[in-house]
Amino acid sequence: MAVILMQLDLFWLLKLSSIHVFEIGNLHMSTAHTLGFWWAWPAALLAYILFRAWYDNMRGPLSSEEIEQFMNITANLPGPHHTDRAVLREFLEADDGKEFVMCNLIKLFPHPVAHPFTGTPTPAQDLLQEYVKQFVGVLLSGGGHPVVATRKVAGYIDAWNAPPDPGWSIAGMMRYRSRRDMMKLATNEKFRKAHPFKHAAVQQTYSFPTQVVAEMVLRPRSAVGLGLALAASLVHLGSILIS
Repeated sequence: MAVILMQLDLFWLLKLSSIHVFEIGNLHMSTAHTLGFWWAWPAALLAYILFRAWYDNMRGPLSSEEIEQFMNITANLPGPHHTDRAVLREFLEADDGKEFVMCNLIKLFPHPVAHPFTGTPTPAQDLLQEYVKQFVGVLLSGGGHPVVATRKVAGYIDAWNAPPDPGWSIAGMMRYRSRRDMMKLATNEKFRKAHPFKHAAVQQTYSFPTQVVAEMVLRPRSAVGLGLALAASLVHLGSILIS
């Protein structure tokens, strides 16, 4: 009788043990099923931190030594007579370390002009595109990018104490990460080599720096953050559904 009882006890012990192991296994599977590729979220956060470290100016305003260095370099660049150096110096000395947007008003030649290197008659718009193409890589590497570019479709609808419309062709806004980055671009060899295209295509232009005070567009900081969050959520959800 004792032997029979011991066998029964052993049977139920093994039974309970197998049930316990099965439950633990299910728990691990359930946990893995719930967590999925949880690492997608910290990966997205790390990617966003790296993006902000590149997109935002982390070096602060220009130093007086940097200003003098840039002013000396630009004094010998082609076309310095187009720039009021006193205004440029004042802009650099007032550096707050923040991003800014350069507003550009451009009047292109209405007729084909001579290509600066081949002499072939070329539409001014094509030369302007070639001008931008020469240095856009340098611009992007420094956190700069176009904000908006528009083509004029009519004359002044409203003008107050302003000279007559000279016939603007294009209005563009270009974002710079900092004034330092603008000056690095202006003194870059690729930018200098691109200038003949600008001189050939542009009949008249004004450029002045601005800072955004209001907007209704999704800027890169928000767009990249939302994009990374969406990617992480899709990876996480997909891993749960297929596990």
